[in-house]
Amino acid sequence: MLAAVGIARYNNCMQLDSRAQTLLKALVERYIADGQPVGSRALSKISGLDLSPATIRNIMADLEELGYVCSPHTSAGRIPTPRGYRMFVDTLLTVQPIDETTVESRLQPRLQTASPQKIISNAAQMLSSLSQFAGVVMTPRHESVFQQIEFMRLSEKRILLVIVTPGGDVQNRLLLTDVDYSPAQLVQAANYINQHYAGHSFDEVRTRLKGELRQLRDDMTRLMQAAVEAGSDAMAESEEDVVISGERNLLSVTDLASNMNSLRKLFDLFEQKTSLMQLLDVSSKASGVQIFIGGESQLVPVEEMSVVTAPYEVNGRIVGTLGVIGPTRMAYERVIPIVDITAKLLSNALSHN
Repeated sequence: MLAAVGIARYNNCMQLDSRAQTLLKALVERYIADGQPVGSRALSKISGLDLSPATIRNIMADLEELGYVCSPHTSAGRIPTPRGYRMFVDTLLTVQPIDETTVESRLQPRLQTASPQKIISNAAQMLSSLSQFAGVVMTPRHESVFQQIEFMRLSEKRILLVIVTPGGDVQNRLLLTDVDYSPAQLVQAANYINQHYAGHSFDEVRTRLKGELRQLRDDMTRLMQAAVEAGSDAMAESEEDVVISGERNLLSVTDLASNMNSLRKLFDLFEQKTSLMQLLDVSSKASGVQIFIGGESQLVPVEEMSVVTAPYEVNGRIVGTLGVIGPTRMAYERVIPIVDITAKLLSNALSHN
């Protein structure tokens, strides 16, 4: 089942014998279920192994020495470490079969809308709703294409740049110039740009300007170059890089909410988004579902947090990443297929939009 959802695998864990793997799997599953340290007596009952308590204690001591489990100071039981979670999700996890028809019936009506922005927002909301954690979608990277621009003289050396996108959206930008352009000059410059470059991205225009404006006066060239730079910035700022839904769900997760320092780091992640964008960008360069575990991956700033991600496509080209943010003690076997099928449905919805 792991291969069916294309989970990215890591090979940095030492091989364990079958008994140690069985005990580690049982321990992680029990700890995910109830959040309490797991003792040798409980492992003897739930593992299905016919082993003496002494043998189980010896194996657990070996697992602790290898860094897969640790003993909290307040308990004789053990809990998984980030290394233990990594071994579990890469090697031992059995992903639960998911009723794709049921999930699709819930998701597809939310993903059938005329607006790509609304589709992406709904996908983030559904990830949050299905997982009961936070859903996140990195929006597609669009080129800053414009359909028309206009210059409006506000006062001496102050010009308002008006940008109209192919979809009809309007962006404004104030230009402060060294030259006092007349209304006629502004019309001339706008007409030139609209005639030669409408329907192109500002990045394309920036490149072409270097070789095509030599016949114009230097002051007009400077105006057009300033317009392109300002237009590119305006278009970039108008796009929301990441859509997040369900952050408040994490306030009810004891593992995260009980530590104010962790909670502060978590909401800094949502507010500043730089680390989150870096993590999602890394995910977009890989295929299949990826799992980032706090305390192990430097991309995850909170030790008690994990992120399950998958890339999504538009017409066969990967354009972004989506995922679920939750505690390391999450039901990975349930979250993984939710992320996987949402990525596939979002890809289909955006490709046919």
